[in-house]
Amino acid sequence: MSVRTPSSKPSEAPHRAGFACFVGRPNAGKSTLTNALVGQKVAITANQPQTTRHTVRGIVHRPDAQLILVDTPGLHKPRTLLGERLNDVVRTTWAEVDVIGFCLPANEKLGPGDRFIAKELASIKKTPKIAIVTKTDLVDSKALAEQLIAIDQLGKELGFEWAEIVPVSAVGDKQLGLLADLIVPLLPEGPALYPEGDLTDEPEQVMIAELIREAALEGVRDELPHSIAVVVEEMLPREDRPADKPLLDIHAFVYIERPSQKGIIIGPKGKRLKEVGIKSRKHIEALLGTPVFLDLHVKVAKDWQRDPRQLRKLGF
Repeated sequence: MSVRTPSSKPSEAPHRAGFACFVGRPNAGKSTLTNALVGQKVAITANQPQTTRHTVRGIVHRPDAQLILVDTPGLHKPRTLLGERLNDVVRTTWAEVDVIGFCLPANEKLGPGDRFIAKELASIKKTPKIAIVTKTDLVDSKALAEQLIAIDQLGKELGFEWAEIVPVSAVGDKQLGLLADLIVPLLPEGPALYPEGDLTDEPEQVMIAELIREAALEGVRDELPHSIAVVVEEMLPREDRPADKPLLDIHAFVYIERPSQKGIIIGPKGKRLKEVGIKSRKHIEALLGTPVFLDLHVKVAKDWQRDPRQLRKLGF
């Protein structure tokens, strides 16, 4: 008869902490997935490709693990210097994370862009790769099954095995918990890397600029998909305010590439820019938890996507 001693208690699973990044071609649902897992808006999302330009880290806190999500720009065949720099960001990120999640929309057949990325992934031998089938709320079960088989096949063709293939819907909150449960065991054992309550390590000014850019893109996605950059020049608390009624003054510039684009952003009688200000201010106040006065100006930075000096100035 065996006697159970304190030392023979089943040991608790060790705490894990590490980095996972979501990759995929532009508009595959990476940012929406990051926001849904973190439970708050930390990554800019818009309905047109190429909106994410900064590596946004969203932090998921769990009792058993801390999962830091790195959101990368979509890998694509670059046509500008900005495009090349964004691709370099993606490859550097892949080399440094513990798990790679490859996002493939359920409602689009695998295309050359997906193969281009999968081929790059095949060359990264050690890092486990999870295929995440996004936007499953947009297809029926037959189309989803076909997509899962095609993705499995893609890995085999390129000579690697997916650690998991997971269908999710960030919008419908389907299987997100399962996705996190499957990523966690692939992370290294270790203590939390960020304090409880932190959701991202992006500087506030960068996040504010991104929120303004998202609002600016909203109505002009067909006309100016990639031509907008935003720089927050300064953030200062208004001096003459009582302590219980603070106001933060934020001055920001919206940069475009050509004078002809100015009218599109500002709109008739400034209506468009005013809407951008109202919309982004609401998100900024929610992010900072304080009332904000937002001062927006539009400036032309000629062909900034192709000019190394301008790219540096605009933070790329």
